[in-house]
Amino acid sequence: MDLVPALERPLKNVLGAATAKVMAEHLGLHTVGDLLHHYPRRYEERGQLTHLADLPMDEHVTVVAQVADARLHTFASARAPRGKGQRLEVTITDGSGRVQLVFFGNGVHKPHKDLLPGTRAMFAGKVSVFNRRLQLAHPAYELLRGDPDEPGEQGEAVESWAGALIPLYPATAKLESWKIGKAVQTVLPGVQEALDPLPDALREGRGLVSLPEALVKIHRPQTKADVADARARLKWDEAFVLQVALARRRHTDAQLPAVPRVPRPDGLLTAFDDRLPFTLTEGQQRVSREIFDDLATEHPMHRLLQGEVGSGKTMVALRAMLAVVDAGGQAALLAPTEVLAQQHHRSVTEMMGELAEGGMLGGSEHATKAVLLTGSMGAAARRQALLDLVTGEAGIVIGTHALIEDKVQFHDLGLVVVDEQHRFGVEQRDALRGKGKQPPHLLVMTATPIPRTVAMTVFGDLETSVLDQLPAGRSPIASHVVPAADKPHFLARAWERVREEVAAGHQAYVVCPRIGDEEEGTGKRTPAQDDAEKRPPLAVLDVADQLAKGPLQGLRVEVLHGRMAPDDKDAVMRRFAAGDADVLVATTVIEVGVNVPNATAMVIMDADRFGVSQLHQLRGRVGRGAAPGVCLLVTEMPEASPARQRLNAVAATLDGFELSRIDLEQRREGDVLGQAQSGARSSLRVLEVIEDEEIIAEARQEATALVAADPDLTGLPGLRTALDALLDEEREQYLEKG
Repeated sequence: MDLVPALERPLKNVLGAATAKVMAEHLGLHTVGDLLHHYPRRYEERGQLTHLADLPMDEHVTVVAQVADARLHTFASARAPRGKGQRLEVTITDGSGRVQLVFFGNGVHKPHKDLLPGTRAMFAGKVSVFNRRLQLAHPAYELLRGDPDEPGEQGEAVESWAGALIPLYPATAKLESWKIGKAVQTVLPGVQEALDPLPDALREGRGLVSLPEALVKIHRPQTKADVADARARLKWDEAFVLQVALARRRHTDAQLPAVPRVPRPDGLLTAFDDRLPFTLTEGQQRVSREIFDDLATEHPMHRLLQGEVGSGKTMVALRAMLAVVDAGGQAALLAPTEVLAQQHHRSVTEMMGELAEGGMLGGSEHATKAVLLTGSMGAAARRQALLDLVTGEAGIVIGTHALIEDKVQFHDLGLVVVDEQHRFGVEQRDALRGKGKQPPHLLVMTATPIPRTVAMTVFGDLETSVLDQLPAGRSPIASHVVPAADKPHFLARAWERVREEVAAGHQAYVVCPRIGDEEEGTGKRTPAQDDAEKRPPLAVLDVADQLAKGPLQGLRVEVLHGRMAPDDKDAVMRRFAAGDADVLVATTVIEVGVNVPNATAMVIMDADRFGVSQLHQLRGRVGRGAAPGVCLLVTEMPEASPARQRLNAVAATLDGFELSRIDLEQRREGDVLGQAQSGARSSLRVLEVIEDEEIIAEARQEATALVAADPDLTGLPGLRTALDALLDEEREQYLEKG
């Protein structure tokens, strides 16, 4: 008797070693359950044909079409037997558009016999263009018989289910959709043993079909209503299991002890507030109250602080750090890059003034030390910083991943602030939290506005605070698309605009997608882009040289990029901040946190190569002072292209939350979720985080109530099994990301 549950059986035991090997290598499917959760991407109606005009270039596609004609050509070939080669050209049609199939050499005989005019079949291959015609070279194919019961070597297996809809699966060149369909047909009988993760009361209360029924209906639907029933049920599975995992994490964290951190009256925080030259916005005051309430409890704070570019998050975080120092603890700010760590350290010490000169002559009686710790510091400075931390002399430390290293010890770590959370894995966050005597409080900051559903899905173990007001004195930013290919004089005007800003006493950024001393053509395009253009992306070193000798001749042009030595980067930023440089030509190292109020203009070269949120971040570097800002998005993409539409959307609004929705709708959600938190994406196959907002919100409520009542999930073996599978995938993601 087989003791392994049906859905956990290895595919090699069911489908044979060869098929299982291909499925594991190309689709990551290892068990019967993996295969059953590999859902069809879409369905073709039996008797209808795929619309061929919309096929995406250079992608592997599966289409249902009819053969219009087939012609066998013979040509002279030194390689072929008897000096003659053969080429079969088959034209397939959907009634309006046409695609040509080409077969060569020994591969022509079977298709020449099978693909007769009038024959319907599924074809799979990579779309290309030859002689201005869409083409599939050597596609795999599977004939479709009109009558499901009609015998036939090719058609029999694929027609062995007689539904009105033909499922088309996410496939690869090594594994066509119909082969996946046949494999599913083999394992589908085992679906009755699937353990249901949803509690009966929840499923019945929402009128959802059972899991076995949902799996049968998604793979073998008779009607479109079957597909809708199945998807509605499977979306709930994904949302609910993920929200239960997050609710359990929140529940576990809430049980941990923490030292309450209440600032003393008339201490460091009061002294800091007294020296501020401006009043905090209502939003900053509200979010600060939320944070201080959390810090005062005996359980660790877990809060996400998200805010618009320039909304003053750093000020809120600094006040939280000062409150903890006031209460006798230490605070650590973890930044994703050395440039940003140095920038934070510089702005924190400037804002604190003599309050950051603890232990020094002239330091205030309330003062503490704010130290910088990065991987590239000299040995002596590093030794001193480590000593200041372990003795408690330094109340605030700002650093990069170097803070996570084993040799870094704190006297009493009370608060961890993580900047730009989407650049860190959860495991790195936890490593830093493990350095406190008791778990420290945690504040996560992101300047990338996140739609509410993504916040619930990705950061669901954190409470959320939103800063959506800009501080007084921030100026509007005008944004324009500069179509360099269509209207080259627009680009010339852009450089004139930069000169005008410099002449008025201001400064400018020019941003490029790559550095320039690497191999040609290594610039990466964003997923939503078409590849209408093959030249490598513009590079900092090339552009800086051209500008200094050409349109910006006579201005003080400097460069900044990630490969420079940290001291050199810091020196460039200091010169630019001090006004000793007019134009900074940089990569995206300036994307987050760089604050030069006198910089009013930004030109982004090859702007189509950046994502929507990234463009919004970059744009936020200008208009930070009293003078209005201007951001010019330079592109060579044609007007009708999706890339141009994306740029138009960025130019049309300064609302980061609106842009984040556009970004998410235009990109694969995996890009957003996968970067944001290890493992979160792996479980989402049918759930759409924008469209399914209500399901996610309701699933979070249900999950929170369930975990509060029964944290161990007793009596819900199906839910526990689904959680184990989800968390296994998360752990695998951690290992992959290192």
